[in-house]
Amino acid sequence: MSLIPEAPRERLDALVERVGAGPSPRLPEPMVGGASTRRFLRVYLADGRSAVAMFVPEAASSDEITSHGDPGRPWPFLEIRQLLSERGVRVPKLLGESCSDGLLLVEDLGEQTLAVALEHHPEQRETLYRQAVLELARGQQLLSPLPEDSIVRQRSFDAQLLRWEVEHFREWALEAQGIELNAQDGETFERVASYLADTIAAWPSRFVHRDYQSRNLMVLGAGTASPALVWIDFQDALLGPRVYDLVALLNDSYQTFTREFVEARLDDFSAALGLDASERARLGYEFDFVTIQRKLKDAGRFIFIDRVKHNPSFLGFVEPTLKKIRATLRRLRDDPELAALEELLERLGLGSVD
Repeated sequence: MSLIPEAPRERLDALVERVGAGPSPRLPEPMVGGASTRRFLRVYLADGRSAVAMFVPEAASSDEITSHGDPGRPWPFLEIRQLLSERGVRVPKLLGESCSDGLLLVEDLGEQTLAVALEHHPEQRETLYRQAVLELARGQQLLSPLPEDSIVRQRSFDAQLLRWEVEHFREWALEAQGIELNAQDGETFERVASYLADTIAAWPSRFVHRDYQSRNLMVLGAGTASPALVWIDFQDALLGPRVYDLVALLNDSYQTFTREFVEARLDDFSAALGLDASERARLGYEFDFVTIQRKLKDAGRFIFIDRVKHNPSFLGFVEPTLKKIRATLRRLRDDPELAALEELLERLGLGSVD
């Protein structure tokens, strides 16, 4: 039975048998993944436990998880998982690996992502998000300083990467949709893209998960008095601004929050770090500023995933993401460059808000 066309089934069976001390009578079950090329299977061990097998097609060249040509270095997923675990951040336990086959076997955390938990336990929305914000603040403290040789220190949200992400919006949310900018609007967009990238890149950097949102946090014990959160999908971690993961979480394209809810969570984060009133105000400004950059990238990315990876499931989030951009731009109208971006999006009819 071929569960995944590319999966080395015999090697997977051997890995499962080695970890489970014997063959399992149950066949692996495919699991729903995200937009990446990684594939996931729930496998069963001889002792009755389950585990999750992560398979990376063409692992030797995949930019999802490999060590990028350094044969002596573990996969970024493995390196960062170990770093997080050693520093006290809850992550999936590693049960076994066969990296040459593109296979890892990790702890089965169930199906309850934060997004799923909210569907079943909406009454825990504030509890879970407050916990996620506090654990992010704690994680930033635990991960400072980073080891000198950490892969996280070797990559960052520099101006080039930030600018590329904004250009992703122009390429996919505009040009791929048949929206061509005239010379003046094109100049405006390029100027604002550079402004966003250069400004953010100049801020102090720290550990950034890069996609700390409702689909990348697992909830153990959802609905109980003491739910626990587990970080997943952290292999792309890098250095970046302190608010980046807050933006991913509190301006999540898959969720909707009132501004009051967001401000309360920013208060929680600020209190956890002991920020004074002026620092708290600065935090709010940085949050809004990075929101513009991140959401421009997201809107373009969702269309890219449809056009290039032939996965249309993210298209429904394009318009809500554009609305988040416009709502944030309203709060930043005192900034001439961002006011120009708001006017451009208005002329293009993108993301209008009431």
